Amino acid sequence: MTSIATLGSHCALQVLKGAKDEGFKTLLVCEKKRESLYRRFPFIDDLILVNSFNDILDQRCSTQLAEKDAIVIPHGTLISQMTSSEIESIKTPIFGNRWILRWESDRKMKEEMMIDSKLNVPRSIPSPKEIKGLSIAKRHGAAGGKGYFLTTSEKDYEKKRDQLISDGLIKNDNDLYLQEYAYGVSAYLQYFHSAIKGQLEFFGVDRRYESDIDGLGRIPASQQLDTYRIPSFNVVGNSPLVLRESLLEEVYAMGERFIESAKKLVPPGMIGPFCLEGVYDDNSTFTTFEFSARIVAGTNLYIDGSPYSSLTYGEPMSMGKRIAREIKEAKKENKLQRIIT
Repeated sequence: MTSIATLGSHCALQVLKGAKDEGFKTLLVCEKKRESLYRRFPFIDDLILVNSFNDILDQRCSTQLAEKDAIVIPHGTLISQMTSSEIESIKTPIFGNRWILRWESDRKMKEEMMIDSKLNVPRSIPSPKEIKGLSIAKRHGAAGGKGYFLTTSEKDYEKKRDQLISDGLIKNDNDLYLQEYAYGVSAYLQYFHSAIKGQLEFFGVDRRYESDIDGLGRIPASQQLDTYRIPSFNVVGNSPLVLRESLLEEVYAMGERFIESAKKLVPPGMIGPFCLEGVYDDNSTFTTFEFSARIVAGTNLYIDGSPYSSLTYGEPMSMGKRIAREIKEAKKENKLQRIIT
């Protein structure tokens, strides 16, 4: 019997609960230090205990996954813990297009796909010397906001960059990507593209709560400058958001354009969950500064479904459950090879 497997982090609980609801055996690749946490949940059938998530590349772990006829569901931890080449070398079948994860991990490739999708994208800044206003420096890959910083000048950039090097988060300028800062209300648009049905589904919206940048508003401005510190954008949680209904037409249009671009740039294209991440300005124009080509942690808000998934399904439908249902329908229709790589 096919098992649904994932790494024990990020959104593993949602993924495996959804898989169990759809009748699958569930399997967790779990770091030994987190075993006690995941033993608490009865919908997890089996655990493969590892010293680190990179052990999924080893023959022993690959054999255990193969014995369970496992399909691995990728999420942000996979991208943050492994290089693109390592992900592409995983022997176990992966749900979705494993090669698109390389585009997510590389900022330049990510920018290329967003521009090709005709999304409104902030200008990238090729060199710190060209910083002319409020800009944001980001690490490559799925860093969860850790190590990001705002900057307004080359001198300020160098000071903060050197601090990240000192902290061991980066090695040099090549580990950072500079982008004009996009003003507005943050919104992370969650989608699912069914390669079996050939349709786009809009699943929900979340906002990220980032420590400690989101807590600065509680501190008087005069006291914010008393002690030098780079504010962290590290994500600690998510909150739900419902959009004005008039915005939904463009939400679907952006998702459709992204799917067409992915199909062209990295066949077989976008399979399953993805997220367009950005801000709405005062004219209700959406600027996309990121995308995630897999399930995002913001979907953990909607284990019993979001307002949008309820409109589509009329039943509780998490993103984890939607992934499992896609796999179940693909197996039933003998189309599994269309959704795994």
